[in-house]
Order: sequence, then structure tokens, then C-alpha cells
Amino acid sequence: MTILYLAGAISIAAGLFWNRNNAINYGLLWVFLILQWTFTIFAYLHKGETDAIFFKFDALGILLLLALSIIAIPAVIHSRIYIKKHTDATVDTHSTEAEKKHTETPQSRAIYFAALVLLLMGVSAGYLTNHIAVIWIFTEITTLSASALIYHHRNKLALEGTWKYVFICAISITFVFIGILFLSLSALHAGITELSFEKLLEKSAKLDVFWLRLAFLFIFTGFTAKLGLVPMFTAGIDAKDKAPAPAGALFASVIMNLGFVGIFRFYIVVANTPLHHWANLVIGIAAFLSVFVATVYMLKVKNIKRMLAYSGIEHMGLVMLGVAAGGVGYYAAVLHVILHAFVKSSLFFQYTQLYRVFQNKSIYHLGNYFKYNTTGAIVLLLGFISATAMPPSGLFVSEFLIFRSLFEAHQIFILVLILLLLTMIIWSFGKNIFKVIFLPPVDFDDSKVAIISPWESLTQFVLLGLAVYLGLNPPAEFVHLINESIVSLKVMGI
Repeated sequence: MTILYLAGAISIAAGLFWNRNNAINYGLLWVFLILQWTFTIFAYLHKGETDAIFFKFDALGILLLLALSIIAIPAVIHSRIYIKKHTDATVDTHSTEAEKKHTETPQSRAIYFAALVLLLMGVSAGYLTNHIAVIWIFTEITTLSASALIYHHRNKLALEGTWKYVFICAISITFVFIGILFLSLSALHAGITELSFEKLLEKSAKLDVFWLRLAFLFIFTGFTAKLGLVPMFTAGIDAKDKAPAPAGALFASVIMNLGFVGIFRFYIVVANTPLHHWANLVIGIAAFLSVFVATVYMLKVKNIKRMLAYSGIEHMGLVMLGVAAGGVGYYAAVLHVILHAFVKSSLFFQYTQLYRVFQNKSIYHLGNYFKYNTTGAIVLLLGFISATAMPPSGLFVSEFLIFRSLFEAHQIFILVLILLLLTMIIWSFGKNIFKVIFLPPVDFDDSKVAIISPWESLTQFVLLGLAVYLGLNPPAEFVHLINESIVSLKVMGI
């Protein structure tokens, strides 16, 4: 089924790229969504099975694939709205100056949708791969397709963001490749001829520790570019800022989850070796520095899109702190990446409406959003509450469990520092969001404010509601899948 899915997605992407008919393009997008959900349901129904040698429908892959398939629906819907607004800008008297400046063409629309499909395909396959080299390949596919989305506007800023993303991701993917070479040397000592995660875990006790240590350093560092973690977090910040917001929503959710998969699957192998505590130290240092960096930037950033991006750095730092602390932190980490994906994507989808109203990203020029788009302002407020893990946010549960894991691991000093940093983040985040929603903007002419349909905010309410539901009242099957995704850590008594 995986091969059929990949072949179908590539065929649809090719059709989107070569076709210039508007109706056919949108039709192909819905065909892809049907294919995406068919593949997701098939994976769930065949849980535990291996497919096409290199793919396995395990619990972690299924969980993240379900989250991706849910987010893919509003991503397509809001991409269509985004493209349509810019396509009609030259003839629509209600179009904003920003929309007129970035008028779409059939060619730019075709490239955007083709890249969108390839991105979703690459991430989906990456979630399910059971081989370190194969996930490396699909990670590179996401880099190429994401680059096309970042450069969508074809202007100087988009070009700058694209080459930065390509350059940093090229370095990161090289790091992963070098790590795979070191891992192969470690596996050779154990008599392993393949680098599947399953086989590596089975023979973990025989892996050469010296080469494994080097492999972990390089592979971990490489995947931080996708996860959004120190040291290679900068690639994602510029990408989310320069890309169209519907694409930015995917960068801030499903791609970050791909980085988590790449690190977490290999971490499970390393955690079952004598390097377990050393690996926790490496992860813990990077995680703490990520929360610290996010705090520093969020205190001074005035670009609301970049502010949302830095918020993602904070959350991934918390996720990896949970992994480093162990215990209930493993469960909390998996729960957190799923809930964060729903919350952060909803905020980026809402940003498309915010920008259409104000034609500006600067906090100084935003304000009184509740007056101009009441429904959107409510989404922004609920998104802020959710992103900062205030009750009844589902992230409150996962963050509480992460704090509990730090306490149980006797990392009280780190816990106190993290709480202080999060307090500063909440203050900075809240100050900016409340200004956008309630305070009047500076030098803003509201005579030509874009009219936003309340229905455009429906998908964001659904995503935020889903994050609350899964956090506060998770279905038994959902909990079972999370526990199953970390069973290798539990079985080994870690």
C-alpha cells in the first residue's frame, strides 16, 4: 500500500504541476486528500505490519500520520483561499494592496500545490519508515518541496528565506548522512548488515559505543533543523516567516514532528545501550538552550509570524526535556508534539486572515482585531491560551507531565529555571496578542478593511477543540497508541 500511496501522490503532484486548469487543480487536491486518508486508515487497520520492506505501521507513525491527515484538510482549504484571493486581486476592488502585489499566475499556483502534495507525501512516508537511511531520503524530499513553498512569492525576501533554508538543511542532512556512516561502523561491530531501527534495537547491546556516540551526535544535530531545536533552529524560523501562512502551518507542525520522529526513533536505540544517560545529557542541554533562546527572542520580536515560530522552538524544547527526564516524560513528549501540531497550525491558519486585514506583520501596526474580525480574534485568543498551556488547554496536561518528569528525575534546578523562562514567554506572548486583539493600531486606515467570512475560522476552532479533547479526555485507543509507541523504553526498564 505504501508504494501505491507514493506512486499516487507523485502522479497527483505531476498532474498539479503540468496542469493549468483551475478546476482540475482543485479536483486533484481533493483526490489527494482521499488518497491520504485511505492510506492513513489502511495503516491504522494494519498496525504492527511491515510494508514494502522499509516501512512499518507502528504506533508512533500512525499517531503522527493521523495528526498530519487531519491538518492536511485545512491546509488545502486555506491554501485554496490564499491562492484565490491573490489570483482575483487584480479584478477585485476589495483586494488589499498586499494581495495585488503578489498576484498569482497559473504557473505559481501549479508549483505551490504540487510542492504541497510532495511535502505531505514526504512527511507521511518519513513517519512510517523503519530505516534510518530511508527517513534521511524523505527528509531531503521535504526540504526540496518546502523550498518551493518558501519561494512562492518570488521576491527578494522569499529568495533570502529560501536559500537560508536550503543552506542550513543541506548542512543538517549532511550531518545525518555522516551520522549514518558512523552508525554503520557501530552496527558492523554487532554483525548487523542493515540499519533498520528494529534490527538496531534488537542488537543494541552489541553496538560499538564509540561509533554510536559519534553517530548520535551527528544524527541528533542534523534533525534539529526540522525539529526546531538548538543548534539548527534558524532554518525553520525564516521558512515559517517567508512562506505563505498555510504552508507555514505545515512547517510549524508536521515537519517539526518529522524531526521528532528522526531523533526519537534513534534515541530509543541509544537509550538501550550504556550511552543512555549521556544521550539524555546531550538532549537536555539542547532542550534547555532552545527554551532559553525562544524566551530571549520572544521578549524582543515584533513580527507576529516570527513570534509564533519562536513559540514552536519553546515547545520542542519542552518536548525534548521530557524525553531527557524519562519516565512519564516519554508519554508527555509524544502527547505534546501531537497537541502542539493542532494548536500551532491553527494559529498560522488564522494569520492568513490577520494579514489580509492589516497587510502587516509588525505588532506596532496591528490592533483592534476584535473589531475587524471578531471570529478570528476569538481564535487568536483561544490559540494564545492553548499555546501557553493555560487550562483548559490540552497542552496544560502534557506540560504538567513534563514538569512532573523533571521533578521525579530530581532535576529541580532545571525545573525552576524552565518555569521562570515560561513565565517570561507567557508575559511577552500575552502582551502582544492582547495588543493585537484589543488596542487600536498605529496609522491604520480602516476604510478599506478586508471582509473576512466567519466560516474561514471554523477549521481553527476544530483544531483547537481537538487539542483540548485529546488532552483532557483522551480516548482509550489514543492513550494505548502513545503507550505502545514508547513500549521499547518501558520494556527495557528505562
